[in-house]
Amino acid sequence: MSIFSRTRDIIAANVTDLLDRAEDPAKMIRMIILEMEETLVEVRASAARTIADQKEMRRHITKLDALQESWKEKAELALSKDREDLAKAALVERQKAAEMADHLKQQIVLLDDALKASEEDIAKLQGKLREARARQNSLVTRMESAQTRLKAREMYNGERVQDAFSRFEMLERRVDMAEGHADAAGLGNQPKTLEQEIAELQTSDKVDAELAALKAAQKKD
Repeated sequence: MSIFSRTRDIIAANVTDLLDRAEDPAKMIRMIILEMEETLVEVRASAARTIADQKEMRRHITKLDALQESWKEKAELALSKDREDLAKAALVERQKAAEMADHLKQQIVLLDDALKASEEDIAKLQGKLREARARQNSLVTRMESAQTRLKAREMYNGERVQDAFSRFEMLERRVDMAEGHADAAGLGNQPKTLEQEIAELQTSDKVDAELAALKAAQKKD
């Protein structure tokens, strides 16, 4: 494929459509960027050759202009010496130089048009390349985010995490048992409440009253 047809294909291509149809969008975007970069280099190289050709043609035109002037002077010299045949031959050579210069000028005009087209292609390719790189950055960001989410899900759904939580539950049960033993050891050693102390006083008064009644009964006997 020629550089020009390939350039037109790339410029006309829709990056989004290409990625939507790709089985591996990340790989496709890398290929697209590589193709654009290579084509951009080739278009610029072609433009550089065109500029160099134009400069060479202009130098040649300058030489041809000087050659035309030289043949004109020779024709004038030949006429001054009554050598019309030589003057005519000199003018023929002058005409050849003029025609060659005109041809080169036409070529320069054509190259100007090609150079303008190359400049437009370069601008469009750069725009496409920026678009592709932006899409690549977006894909990379999305891919990294997806991988992070996947890793997180594997982490909290994985066997290692489940096993760790099972061990936590066992440890918590052991702590519960230890705390239960400690609480049970303290049962019966708790300080008496106010109600308990008053109830004990009331019981003591009843006992004392019964004891006094027994003593009084024994004295009567």
